[in-house]
Amino acid sequence: MANSFKKTILIDLDGVLNNYAGNYDKNKISGIKEGAFEFLEKLSEKYIIKIFTVRNEMQVVKWLLNNGLENFIEDVTNVKEPAYLYLDDRCICFEGDFCKAADEIDSFKTYWNSP
Repeated sequence: MANSFKKTILIDLDGVLNNYAGNYDKNKISGIKEGAFEFLEKLSEKYIIKIFTVRNEMQVVKWLLNNGLENFIEDVTNVKEPAYLYLDDRCICFEGDFCKAADEIDSFKTYWNSP
């Protein structure tokens, strides 16, 4: 399938693709999360994948290369670009109900910070 027909997905790095658990270190990226390679490999067959992160782009590219993920990733960006969807460990899906969204915001915990 040619890239022009693929939808774009922006995927966060920390907490999604790596073993990040709230201990941000700008000089070090945690190891790859189990299953991330296979996940990206499969997604890349149907989607254009971009990494959306606040981290230094060259540091992320090096991490991708070290983990053999470079063939699955189209780009690394810190700019919120038009995309089919975003995958992040710190998000809530708005379903049209502001009250429900407010409740979800008030009770939000990342999966790695939940009891």
